[in-house]
Amino acid sequence: VGSEMCIRDRGGMILSKRDHARAVDRGIFPGIQGGPLMHVVAGKAICFGEAMKPEFREYGQKVIDNARALGEALKREGLRLVTGGTDNHLLLLDLRPYGLTGDVAESALDQAGITVNKNLIPYDSQPANITSGIRVGTPALTSRGFGVAEMDEVGKLIAEVLRSPEDVSKLATVRCNVRALTDAFPVPGIPFDWS
Repeated sequence: VGSEMCIRDRGGMILSKRDHARAVDRGIFPGIQGGPLMHVVAGKAICFGEAMKPEFREYGQKVIDNARALGEALKREGLRLVTGGTDNHLLLLDLRPYGLTGDVAESALDQAGITVNKNLIPYDSQPANITSGIRVGTPALTSRGFGVAEMDEVGKLIAEVLRSPEDVSKLATVRCNVRALTDAFPVPGIPFDWS
């Protein structure tokens, strides 16, 4: 579309103090803001309702506990975390000491049934489409019911792939182990077929 930039985000929300509300409203509507999509409004209402429950706080803490445990497991396997640990749901691994790039690691882990994202690390010399790191998160694992005890196994599986990213038979073995682990913790409410 030439020099125009098109931004479409139907899920955005701006929270501000009352002092700034008028300026925000004038800057957003009309013009930038789209119409009120009632299905999106309803989805947000359900989300906020869930977030207000004690179970949501417990879930959030489990996500963080799992991320910390996974970080420790990865460090025991000799992998380098960019920040040495985490206080949220994500871990960023620096792959440079292992001679790997993020795109190679992401692809190998994907072949083994483990989903991560290649990710730039601070002062990365690789371009954004290659990267020197990967980002690993724990919300999906936690939602399936994985706990701190399972993070050690997850860390071992990740490390095994990163040690031999081009070994097709090892990737197949890890994939079988991933399947066994995920079969024990199915996605809540969704039957899953790997075929």
